[in-house]
Amino acid sequence: MGENASFWESLIYAHPTCTTWKQEAEGSIYHLASILFVVGFMGGSGFFGLLYVFSLLGLGFLCSSVWAWLDVCAADIFSWNFILFAICFVQFIYVTYQVRSVSFDREFQELYNALFQPLGISLTVYRKIVLCCDAEVVTLEKEHCYAMQGKTPIDKLSLLVSGRIRVTVDGEFLHYIFPLQFLDSPEWDSLRPTEEGIFQVTLTAETDCRYVAWRRKKLYLLFAKHRFISRLFSILIGSDIAEKLYALNDRVHVGKGFRYDIRLPNFYHVSLPETPPVQPSHHLQRGSPRRKPSGVTNCGSFSTQS
Repeated sequence: MGENASFWESLIYAHPTCTTWKQEAEGSIYHLASILFVVGFMGGSGFFGLLYVFSLLGLGFLCSSVWAWLDVCAADIFSWNFILFAICFVQFIYVTYQVRSVSFDREFQELYNALFQPLGISLTVYRKIVLCCDAEVVTLEKEHCYAMQGKTPIDKLSLLVSGRIRVTVDGEFLHYIFPLQFLDSPEWDSLRPTEEGIFQVTLTAETDCRYVAWRRKKLYLLFAKHRFISRLFSILIGSDIAEKLYALNDRVHVGKGFRYDIRLPNFYHVSLPETPPVQPSHHLQRGSPRRKPSGVTNCGSFSTQS
């Protein structure tokens, strides 16, 4: 204990205390370096945040080096500040190279800005997602089918980039698929990774369409390696299925002017006591929200689907 006490005492009291303070302020270079440090530490995250931080901190250390060389004339202060400037410069070059290497085609960049960037997905994570689909955007011409009912196997997951897709079942219109929506999210959610299936609806391009497609097995391998991407797609697919359910909900009603609401399946039973109880959830197959509930009639001239 005595040795430790003497060490701390020597560390604190061995140096002479300041009896007089300098009256004049340091030069402008020193104050400029301090300002750069303050502004630099206000940087954000991500690639551009790192570029902001390293650039300002590097300039700050450079100014401190100049100040140590010209005003203080201290080799040790100059050396340390110059070493820190060199580290910031190397980091700035490295981050700049990463930003330039993570570049995408126009359609993928627009997809990132519209869908993935608002969720806080970094460019490095997005690059893994793009590479999984081979960085390819597929074209589907007008009136060509993406999938045919009862024939096309479910072997991929696709996201519409541009155009409009018409969804029909037995020749009857169900709903549209618009840009930034998945083409086959219900089919994807209806199958386990080891299962196989076929489409129960027909998807036809109403206009010339462009979409991104991920092969099923390749995407599951990506999910196994990166759990974050798996959770991300789970959220996106769940939200997409909910939008499709709401689209179907807007087109159906139960007789006498009462609208059917998928969120409150028993609501219209109270309004119509004479209507026999119908539980739509019993008629909805797992992961198939495109199918209309039994006993529910479309608005307009469309026929009833059971």
